[in-house]
Amino acid sequence: MEGIHHYMEICSILTRHAFGFTACRKGAKSMKSHYSFTIALNATPGRGELTVLFSGKGKPYPLHKMGPAVYDYYLIHTVSTGRGVIECRGKRYTCSAGDSFVIVPGELFSYEADAHEPWTYQWVAFRGHAAGTLLSGLGVSGEAPVLHAAEPRRILGLYRSLRQSLQSSQAGALTDLEAGGWLRLLLSALAADQAPQTPLEAPTADIDRQIDQAILWLSLQYEQSISIARIARTLGYHRTHLSKMFKQATGLSPMQYLFKIRMERAETLLRQKLTVAQVAASVGYADALYFSKQFRKWKGLSPSAFREQA
Repeated sequence: MEGIHHYMEICSILTRHAFGFTACRKGAKSMKSHYSFTIALNATPGRGELTVLFSGKGKPYPLHKMGPAVYDYYLIHTVSTGRGVIECRGKRYTCSAGDSFVIVPGELFSYEADAHEPWTYQWVAFRGHAAGTLLSGLGVSGEAPVLHAAEPRRILGLYRSLRQSLQSSQAGALTDLEAGGWLRLLLSALAADQAPQTPLEAPTADIDRQIDQAILWLSLQYEQSISIARIARTLGYHRTHLSKMFKQATGLSPMQYLFKIRMERAETLLRQKLTVAQVAASVGYADALYFSKQFRKWKGLSPSAFREQA
């Protein structure tokens, strides 16, 4: 029943997207708004961090308009030829070949094909709890809905592969998984293919990037035997210098930061059905007794006492 509910929900979305807000200067032409129109549906969309709802391509008539409207999903259009205008938050943006514009859930928008050179475009609709974060990484928001690609050929090819995955004979979760993979590649290509005039973020000092790398290393490798000297060598800094800059950035030395990560993870694991020795090994301590002493320093309780309280 849930699969049927998803299917009906997406069909409703498609109807609104393709026809519901279509208007032309000479009156409504909802069923004849495009010279050509192709769309592929994900019949079993997931509810995880990122899932494709549908993808398509179209060649609308001159002055074909969508909106003003609000959607409850993300929608990216990439223009392949021609031009048009998108309006969001009272601002108008002209888009032409290679440009992409993003519609964000809850944002009032409208977009319209040019009267003389109406655009052709491809699009993908998606949702998921990671979608906003991924688009923020592209520099996309209601205040900045347009991306300018230097070379759109690869991007348009990824749209085609995404639609083909939705049209394949695979069923259920496999279709959703493959389409989600193509969507991630598409977002990555959009990020990598930005023209120089639209930097995604302000330049970051080299040491700041290296501190971020050190934090990532500690966060992902905390269960391993970690040498700060080795991290420093890998990042191209002397241990003393890296430690000093790390503490300025985080308020902790690298070893203090590692200790904090390990103990916070240990607190989580002690709430599960694991022995103290298993928890110790999971957070980088081969000696359970030594781990217990360290945990007592952290929490003021032995691991067993903490477990009883928790």
